Amino acid sequence: MGNRMMFPYMYETQFVVEEGATPEQVDATLRRFGMAMGMFEVDDMAGIDVGWRVRQELRHFQEPGTRRPLVVERLVALGRYGQKTGKGWYRYDEDRKPVPDPEVLDLIQTESRKAGITHRQFSDEEIVERSFLGMINEGARALEEGCALSASDIDVIYVNGYGFPAWRGGPMFYADYLGLPQVVGRLAQFERELGPRWRVAPLLRELADSKTSFREFDKSRQA
Repeated sequence: MGNRMMFPYMYETQFVVEEGATPEQVDATLRRFGMAMGMFEVDDMAGIDVGWRVRQELRHFQEPGTRRPLVVERLVALGRYGQKTGKGWYRYDEDRKPVPDPEVLDLIQTESRKAGITHRQFSDEEIVERSFLGMINEGARALEEGCALSASDIDVIYVNGYGFPAWRGGPMFYADYLGLPQVVGRLAQFERELGPRWRVAPLLRELADSKTSFREFDKSRQA
């Protein structure tokens, strides 16, 4: 369930970069939000080829026409697997600190242009929304399907296992903090602008329409 919710997070951060942000901008924004590491730093540390192989195995589960990251395919083809090869989204010296690489920025420009993607500027707020609202939406689906017993279980997993900032309480608690009607409104807007991958999970819409929260949902399950 935890990894399932990571896919929207990983994909959207890459899509944002393909649309005009840079890996270092996205990672800096995520660290300011409170994440232990930025997504591209995580990808380089874990091994870009590892995540790529997992995505190949799961590709048959994707609906036809679903948008897929472009640049990561080129990184794998070039042998840029991350820290272990000294080059990934960033380049690395002996100290293993990420250094922005102009070659990657050129590669992003090239792949975006070939795909007809227009580059634009991103605010920190939009990067945060694109990064985490899809994760929250997928968490709601996991709850609805019974893959997770409670929203608080999801939060515990993400705070303790995925570097989500404890002071934000976890992704589902963070959604309650934002207000579920606002979350649904932004998801619906992203669906209009970016396509059906942003379709609002039925449980999330139900909770928003009833002006309740994931915390109240948990209480109702315990009653």
